[in-house]
Amino acid sequence: MPESAVNVRYMVDDVEAAIAFYTTHFGFAVRSNAGPAFADIVRGPLRILLSGPKSSAGRPMPDGRQPGPGGWNRIHFIVDDIETEVARLRAAGVRFRSDIISGPGGKQIVLDDPSGNPIELFEAR
Repeated sequence: MPESAVNVRYMVDDVEAAIAFYTTHFGFAVRSNAGPAFADIVRGPLRILLSGPKSSAGRPMPDGRQPGPGGWNRIHFIVDDIETEVARLRAAGVRFRSDIISGPGGKQIVLDDPSGNPIELFEAR
C-alpha cells in the first residue's frame, strides 16, 4: 500500500457479506481475503480492514468489552448527485439511517453496511 493510503478498520458480522457489499455498491477491490476472520479491500487510497468476530481485532478488551460493528464514526464518500446515488442504493436494498438532509456545506445521508457500520454520502454545494 502507498504511504498516502488511509486505513479504516470496520468490525463486521460477516466478512464475505461485507466484501460483497463494498465491491458491488462502492467499487472496492479485494486486496486479501482470510475469511471468515478478515479481509482488506481498497478503493484508490482508501483501505478498509474488514475484521470479523474471529479476527484478532475482535478479541475482548482487558476490561471485558467486546469489539463490534456499528457506532457513528463513518467513512465519508463524496458524490456528484446524491439523489441518483440514493435511488441506486435503495433499489439494491441498502438500508438508510436517515433521509437526505441539507446543511451549510451541502447534502448528506447516512446508510448502513450489512453489519450496521455507517457510511455517509455527501454532495457539496
